[in-house]
Amino acid sequence: MWYRIICLMLLCPLTASADESALTMDHAIDQAQREAPQLAASTAMLEGATAVAPSAGRLPDPELVTAVDKLPVTTADKFSFTRDFMTMRKIGVMQTFPNHEKRRLQSEQAEGEIAVARGELRRTRFDTARAVAEESLARLRSLKPTTQLQASAGRAVLSSGRASAAEALATQTLDANLDDRILSFEQDAQMKRAELGRWTGAAADRPLAAIPTDRELGQSMDSLVDTVAQHAPLTPLVAQLDVARTEVALARAEKRPDWSAELNYSQRGPDFSNLVLLEFRIGLPLFPRNRQNPRITEKLAAIRAQEAERDVEIRVQTAQVRSALVEWRIGRERLQHYATDLLPFQRDRARTALASYSAGRGDLRSALDALSEEIATQLDDVQLQGSVARAWVFLHLLQDTGNAK
Repeated sequence: MWYRIICLMLLCPLTASADESALTMDHAIDQAQREAPQLAASTAMLEGATAVAPSAGRLPDPELVTAVDKLPVTTADKFSFTRDFMTMRKIGVMQTFPNHEKRRLQSEQAEGEIAVARGELRRTRFDTARAVAEESLARLRSLKPTTQLQASAGRAVLSSGRASAAEALATQTLDANLDDRILSFEQDAQMKRAELGRWTGAAADRPLAAIPTDRELGQSMDSLVDTVAQHAPLTPLVAQLDVARTEVALARAEKRPDWSAELNYSQRGPDFSNLVLLEFRIGLPLFPRNRQNPRITEKLAAIRAQEAERDVEIRVQTAQVRSALVEWRIGRERLQHYATDLLPFQRDRARTALASYSAGRGDLRSALDALSEEIATQLDDVQLQGSVARAWVFLHLLQDTGNAK
């Protein structure tokens, strides 16, 4: 009986499904970036900003001018368009000419808005890819058969009379505790799978592929820290700061006068000559202290606030990058330690303890403890694999928001 149980335990599969249809992390990211509504929204915002850019910095539309000037309203000539030589029917056109610097800055502002929209799209792609990758890393090793064998072993020993009632209860308690931990792990995996469906739709129902833990970063760790301001999560903030600087320049450009021109053709009565009027108007920004300067001060204050926010985000991002680098680098070393030392040691220890107990040379409690620690080590290994892979995903996607390959 014990020999068969031990053999079954050693042969029990503890690896993820190798189904060819398994959903890999890369496929999950590709699927999400084709279908995620968040990306469609950000793409539409970019299209809108790009579409409106050509109109920025252009001259305003001309205005049609039509009027009746000097129309008499008293005497016998009242409301006549032709009797009084001063009555004129006018038609013309007026064009406003904002100062050249303002128009240039308006074009620059439109380009900045495109950069903001492009940064938002890049950040959304990053957030989507990272979320999908993390959800797709959930993987549950099939440990239930092991615990079932363990319970069967306890019942077999109890029925043989070799184990005391306390040992039998210890076996059942251990079995229940391990069941609870495995169920908790499975609950987390199922919740992640449900969340994955938010991004990938029906593809989330496919079995998940093995956790990728052997991928390299493709860029130096120092480079990742030194280029934090260029990372995808910060690109909208940096672009918004550039737009804010342009707005300050626009506020200053308001101190320069705009001008306009108006051309009118005036028709008088048949006995009088018609007239042409060409008129120029120039704005006079004579009171900047009460008009333009407060706006400039407001925009400068907004820049200082955004610069402070940028500095905070850079510090936060730098800390996250450094933490992820440590998690990825040390985690891979730990996984190697698990593979070469901890897992083989725990497996051999459990095998030896069970074999010793089956031969009557050991106690049940030691065998159960060894088996419990082996299963706990296997669960810890799976969780560590997820941690390492998530750290790699975060670091890789910072500067490359395409497929995580």
